[in-house]
Amino acid sequence: QLQLVGSGGGLVQPGGSLRLSCAASGFALDYYDIGWFRQAPGKEREGVSCISMSGGSTKYADSVKGRFTISRDNAKNMTYLQMNSLKPEDTAVYFCAQCEVSGSSWWNWGQGTQVTVSS
Repeated sequence: QLQLVGSGGGLVQPGGSLRLSCAASGFALDYYDIGWFRQAPGKEREGVSCISMSGGSTKYADSVKGRFTISRDNAKNMTYLQMNSLKPEDTAVYFCAQCEVSGSSWWNWGQGTQVTVSS
């Protein structure tokens, strides 16, 4: 089974940047769409971004469009989320997971990584 481990979270000031990484093991990554969703206390889970198997298709939540960029390196079994111009409302636990660029389902997520945007 594909296993996903996210990392790269931390504390950053508003306007700052972070890059999250998702390492895959168990199966070759290029069979799967992979993405990130986030969960903030008291809020519903929000799908942030998803990238197709080949990397040719991506989708983003409206709240992060123009600020976040998802990418992948199938040769390294890695997926990345570059987050720029971070806002306090981006504060959440971020999870990498299997997803569907053409759908809205999320599954097989691993341990999340905390992102805190605060001055």
